[in-house]
Amino acid sequence: MKRAHIFALAILMLIAGSGAASAATISGSPALALAAVVAAHSPVLSPAEKKTVAAIFDGKGAGPYKDKITVTADKIVCLAGNVDITARSCELTFGKQTETFTGRAANELYATEVFAAVPSDGAAGKIYESVSKLKCTLDPKAIAQNDGSGADCSYEAAN
Repeated sequence: MKRAHIFALAILMLIAGSGAASAATISGSPALALAAVVAAHSPVLSPAEKKTVAAIFDGKGAGPYKDKITVTADKIVCLAGNVDITARSCELTFGKQTETFTGRAANELYATEVFAAVPSDGAAGKIYESVSKLKCTLDPKAIAQNDGSGADCSYEAAN
């Protein structure tokens, strides 16, 4: 009888934990890439911050900009078709603002999520790459040291 209770408790813990969002962190090159691709669409970043993130990602450095830059998104959902191989789309949510795009731009963000090891999910001929509560911090001074530091992101699995 005691084993049955332990087994039942273990099953309940698995079921209760399955709905919880799992958090993840990434750093270095994948974090910089994800931050750069998302920053280009952010309504929160200033034009100077967007330009600086793009310059850093292009290997041109931050120029005179020395402050840390935080790139956030409430939710990112990208999909690629594995039956309709032309299907590519992404939806980025920043607060109450949502941006949707397809084609090459969507493929860029989708592929960057794959590069950043975001877990995939598939259904009905589509493969999804999704995150929520994305927060990336870029430190131009640290990135300029060329030691792999200065880019860090955290996110939760999107529901």
